[in-house]
Amino acid sequence: MFEWSDEQVMMRDAMRQFIEKEIVPIHDELEHGDTPPYEVLRKLFSTFGMDMMAREGFRKRIEHEKAVADAVQRGEEPPEREKDVDAIGIDPSFSMIPIIELCRYSPGMVTAMGVSMGLTAAAINSRGTIAQKERWVPDLLTLDKVGSWAITEPNSGSDAFGSMKSTARRDGDEYVLNGSKTFITNGPYADTIVFICKLDEGNPPDERKVLSFVLDRGMPGLDQTKPLRKMGMHSSPTGELFLSDVRAGRDRLVGETEDLPSGGREGAKDTFSMERSGVAAMSLGIISQCLDVSIDYAKNRVQFGQPIGEFQLIQDKLARMEVHRLNVQNLVFRYIEMTKAGRGLSLAEASAMKLYSARAAVEVALEAVQLFGGNGYMAEFKVEQLARDAKVLQIYAGTDEIQITHIAKDLLRR
Repeated sequence: MFEWSDEQVMMRDAMRQFIEKEIVPIHDELEHGDTPPYEVLRKLFSTFGMDMMAREGFRKRIEHEKAVADAVQRGEEPPEREKDVDAIGIDPSFSMIPIIELCRYSPGMVTAMGVSMGLTAAAINSRGTIAQKERWVPDLLTLDKVGSWAITEPNSGSDAFGSMKSTARRDGDEYVLNGSKTFITNGPYADTIVFICKLDEGNPPDERKVLSFVLDRGMPGLDQTKPLRKMGMHSSPTGELFLSDVRAGRDRLVGETEDLPSGGREGAKDTFSMERSGVAAMSLGIISQCLDVSIDYAKNRVQFGQPIGEFQLIQDKLARMEVHRLNVQNLVFRYIEMTKAGRGLSLAEASAMKLYSARAAVEVALEAVQLFGGNGYMAEFKVEQLARDAKVLQIYAGTDEIQITHIAKDLLRR
């Protein structure tokens, strides 16, 4: 794949029309008025039938899983799964295009959407039982319910597992959960929360199993704070969670077992890989918008008697932006082709994809601000917002420094 197909271009253009009509007019409210993004995202889903596609894809996935389970029980060869769909049953290009286009204007909306229908749903989809998937996943995939994935704690950022303090303690047939989480996307409004913690058996923290529980808003002892103030991504509500003796039955333990085949840590790492892949699509949207508005500005902004686009230093900036756009776009195309072929990215591959894309987005956005000069520093011209939003791509889902260690360790193991 080296370019979008005619069908994909049609969807892209339709998405742009929707954004111009439904999102641009309320853009300032989303970015500065504490307006949650969920209603307009639901309208997006219904307009393009994304909710129906998600439900249908989920139905096919569950039917296949049930068929496999029945075949295994009967001692028969399990049926093969179709290879032209991703984890939620949708051609990956049609989940990437909305991300790219939304990020041209409001990357925070994509973060809110991706954590709910992506990370939270995927955490249950990848390790949960069929009953758990049917109970929670469909509403997350359609945004009928808002989801959050809670792993980060006040004292455990990059060292998510080593410094984790949140615990689950057995109490009869239930677990008692305690701890706090911070920087949780959708935390203030989440209906469904995947809470990651360690099993407290009286053993040293480093030896404890990592477990994931699915919690619902309003459970006794669960407190969700108001949105936190932050540098960028204002259209993505971020909050804290506090758990005090929250009781959860085994039906809320992902997989309904403390002994998942590859462990709770591996499940979280799989989710990290998915999250890091999505950053490339977000970066492509930011880069594309910064390049487009910079080209227009360079053609029309006159200084020293000529358009600034005629100056070589401005041309250098535009050329570098285009190189980054092409590279990130090719990473996105590679991800789509790999997914359609039924091959997921390794953690190192996802880390490399995120590392380059995030750095490219930040560089391009800052260069756009520089190209605009004083106007670029003003909110009116929007590139200052994209610069603020881009920076977090180098921080969340693992900092640049963490991506480098994953890539290097993989190389040194070869």
